[in-house]
Amino acid sequence: MSGFGNEFASEDSRCPGALPVGQNNPQKCAYGLYAEQLSGSAFTAPRNENERTWLYRIRPSVIHKPFKKISSGLVTHNWDAVDPNPNQLRWQPFDFPKSQQDFSEGIATICGAGDPKSRHGIAVHIFTCNKPMGNKCFYNSDGDFLIVPQHGALFIRTEMGRMNVAPNEICVIQRGIRFSVNVEENTRGYILEVFSDHFQLPNLGPIGANGLANPRDFLTPVAWFEDKEVEFTVVNKYHGHLFEATQGHSPFDVVAWHGNYAPYKYDLSKFMVINCVAFDHADPSIFTVLTCPSLKPGTAVADFVIFPPRWSVQEHTFRPPYYHRNCMSEFMGLIYGNYEAKEEGFKPGGGSLHSIMTPHGPDFDCFEKASNAKLEPQKIAEGTMAFMFESSLSMAVTEWANTTKVDSDYYQCWQPLLKHFALPNIEGTKK
Repeated sequence: MSGFGNEFASEDSRCPGALPVGQNNPQKCAYGLYAEQLSGSAFTAPRNENERTWLYRIRPSVIHKPFKKISSGLVTHNWDAVDPNPNQLRWQPFDFPKSQQDFSEGIATICGAGDPKSRHGIAVHIFTCNKPMGNKCFYNSDGDFLIVPQHGALFIRTEMGRMNVAPNEICVIQRGIRFSVNVEENTRGYILEVFSDHFQLPNLGPIGANGLANPRDFLTPVAWFEDKEVEFTVVNKYHGHLFEATQGHSPFDVVAWHGNYAPYKYDLSKFMVINCVAFDHADPSIFTVLTCPSLKPGTAVADFVIFPPRWSVQEHTFRPPYYHRNCMSEFMGLIYGNYEAKEEGFKPGGGSLHSIMTPHGPDFDCFEKASNAKLEPQKIAEGTMAFMFESSLSMAVTEWANTTKVDSDYYQCWQPLLKHFALPNIEGTKK
């Protein structure tokens, strides 16, 4: 189903009439189903921010055995395990698993800030997996997952239906929604987790009514269910730790549903790019796909920004990204191709982090090439998709990420930058 934040209504075609008419909670639901509400916001949230969905399912989700704490693996929200590191950081591509592991077992936290208990903050994870979850599902009590597959497609079952999510697509699975990921090969990708609120489309301001990520290009699954009586494991992420419970049936037994709180996917190739057509380099905020706003206007807890193929036509301008010190944290990843500002060293499946006020910008080769290039219309980033998770929070790196795949020579890419400054040689000027 097409649209962003819509009030959707869907029922599995095998059970026509499963959706109640004119009410949410009838005394007896059709087909002997149970009515269950999933709230994504407070009951009294303003109407334009209120998110909830009614599920009509074979069994209510309350039927399970008690949760027990299990190993959290490399998932953590302990931002104080190691000393802070203000340096520019870059990671080589993270390794695929050497043994069998599924999505829920393959999540590793790279960096983050804040606290899920107070429901304010973010975390950046990498995931690697090579086997389906099978009779296991996962749900997150701490926040929403924005999932960016980089290598290998994800076949995702959710309570609201099924999604195929391939590299160069993303999906968002909100707090509390149960899902299971199947894969057919070594698979890797990135996760942006937000504790604070939900993702929304950025305001367009003077751009007007159209542009960037258009609402109609977001897709939400239609209802689908399975009626399986098997032992099913439910993994829950809660307060930064993992717990599991078992139950005797599949959680994907929702026959019909209606509401505006549901997972969705988006194809990054559909992004309508805005760019400069005269001079100078615009700020990367013009490439924002989704944002999770903070209470401070115009300042995001997290932005998801992409750098897609586009035309570069500016006159008398240094066209690559400028040198920068930012009051925001910037984590960058690469889905495929070569990022224009650092064509060497920044590789698909790796990443970089430039913390608050840490200097960064084009490397030596990029600067010399762009400073002397003939300025003609040029298609840039062809065959490339880089992205950025940007946050107003000061993200700290985990102990694992401080010692895993770190490119210790990253700083070297700026060391050859030359001093070009020279005073004018005016006759009679004292030296």
